[in-house]
Amino acid sequence: MCGIVGYIGHREAYPVVVKGLQRLEYRGYDSAGVALYDGTEIQLSKTKGKVADLDTKAKAEITLQGTLGIGHTRWATHGEPNDVNSHPHYSNSGNLVIIHNGIIENYEPLRRELTKRGYTFTSDTDTEVLVNLIEDVKKNHDLKLGKAVQIALNQVHGAYAIVVFDKTKPNEIVVAKLGSPLAIGVGEDEFFVASDASPFIEYTNNAIYLEDEEMAILRRGKEIKIRKIKDDSLVDPYVQELQLNLEQIEKGGYDHFMLKEIYEQPQAIRDTYRGRLRVDEGIIKMAGMEDNLEKFLNADRILIAACGTSWHAGLVAEYIFEDLARVPVEVEYASEFRYRNPVITERDVLIVISQSGETADTLAAIKLAKEKGAFVFGVCNVVGSSIAREAHAGAYTHAGPEIGVASTKAFTTQITVLTLMALKLASAKGAISRTELQRYLTEMEAIPSKVEGCLKINDHVKYIASLYKEAPNCLYLGRGYNFPVALEGALKLKEISYIHAEGYPAAEMKHGPIALIDEQMPVVIIATKNGHYDKVVSNIQEIKSRKGKIIAVVMEGDTTVRELADHIIEVPETTEALSPLITTIPLQLLSYHIAVMRGCNVDQPRNLAKSVTVE
Repeated sequence: MCGIVGYIGHREAYPVVVKGLQRLEYRGYDSAGVALYDGTEIQLSKTKGKVADLDTKAKAEITLQGTLGIGHTRWATHGEPNDVNSHPHYSNSGNLVIIHNGIIENYEPLRRELTKRGYTFTSDTDTEVLVNLIEDVKKNHDLKLGKAVQIALNQVHGAYAIVVFDKTKPNEIVVAKLGSPLAIGVGEDEFFVASDASPFIEYTNNAIYLEDEEMAILRRGKEIKIRKIKDDSLVDPYVQELQLNLEQIEKGGYDHFMLKEIYEQPQAIRDTYRGRLRVDEGIIKMAGMEDNLEKFLNADRILIAACGTSWHAGLVAEYIFEDLARVPVEVEYASEFRYRNPVITERDVLIVISQSGETADTLAAIKLAKEKGAFVFGVCNVVGSSIAREAHAGAYTHAGPEIGVASTKAFTTQITVLTLMALKLASAKGAISRTELQRYLTEMEAIPSKVEGCLKINDHVKYIASLYKEAPNCLYLGRGYNFPVALEGALKLKEISYIHAEGYPAAEMKHGPIALIDEQMPVVIIATKNGHYDKVVSNIQEIKSRKGKIIAVVMEGDTTVRELADHIIEVPETTEALSPLITTIPLQLLSYHIAVMRGCNVDQPRNLAKSVTVE
């Protein structure tokens, strides 16, 4: 949630900061702001709306000069989206300026105490409380900014990534993090700060990822100093070489990032199984699994914790692990898992799934499981993310940057990793024969080509979208492995088109949702030949008899459902366990085209942010 950018060095800061905010706008886009220091005065501009609105306003009202600058694009938590609540925020003296991602949970008592001391507040934000707390500590103890930040942060509860500077000390900025991501780009006599590396990748490929409860002081022409917030001990900076490139974070000729990422899925799946899927050898190589195989073999059960689309990937994994590896699996919403006092033992394995690797509730689930002695395996996309660091072991999805808020390639690459894990465990347990394993490996290698086949029906899906773009509601039905795909399809439609949609197991329709069906209700049903096909056909007949409009996703060559459905979407045939990798593609395209036709902002749907780093 929220994107932060900072720069100190020899360049003009404004172009760096604004371009960086544009690349981080997937993290929040209800307001934006920038502060520049030109050596004399702080130039501040902020506004409700998008970064483009900020750029227009800033060019009209401030001097865009200065080699020190910070910027912020906001997803509102405390205070409605408006100009006043937008970041950056001043301290009462006007000397300190801050941007902040996260939530200060005890901001109300701090605000009351600061008010008693004579401080006034113009916004409703917790961030303005924090910057004045830092100023109060600095003033009362005659401290340098870095020390004041450290003492102040030891008084707050919650999550934060902050960038703050003092106009009386224009050669340094101070940054700190707890629970929200923060990357530092290290250039030649310059430093960049951002929520992720995308804002500075064109300037440097050297980055430092701060750990929780660490702060850094960035001074012009000086080496970076990193300290622990709790005890002030020095930390040796670990500089990573980034693998990200500029081309990956541009649209590449597509109208939207979401469409680009849908079309990237064949390659993303290949990249995910490259080096792991050894068809010629009949094996799967996964270091994170192999180094900890005994943990999986001796586990009483596997727990899976995730949120949103990643939770749906976890539901697919439940079918795969139980079916192939014959191990009991429970899938949990990470946001509920941490609060319901779950029974966890040292004989449990917890798999956590997150695209960003920064999801706050999922990180809390890791902490809880580790306290109970469970083994934690992380599945995430972002190298160096918090989940990658906090889990005992894990596997990256290698999907590449996903900028569109509605996840697409994250879902299919997560399923790819989880399937590889299930096959690896099934083979180690002897739960499947070598012949059966080889069949799965061969079919999995063919999945990217079959996804490419799905993408060829884009125009047909677009036509169907044109017929139902004004529908107020939609049902998605699936059985077995494709029940989670129905949930994911409904989520995609809700997220980006704002049409109310629900996913159900097809057999559950007659236990309530069938009451909604009439000639105005489109029903998307996944009817693959190899998964309870006869039962699904019966469900389709039940819908048809009540005049529901049926959009059926079927395997190529299907004839039975073709006679019943109003619209057919054919996809290449594959084995049931791998079918979610195929059947989800047309549902992504359907949601995309409906949203575009309704004039919705596909990449930045209202009220949503890509990385949920607050509870």
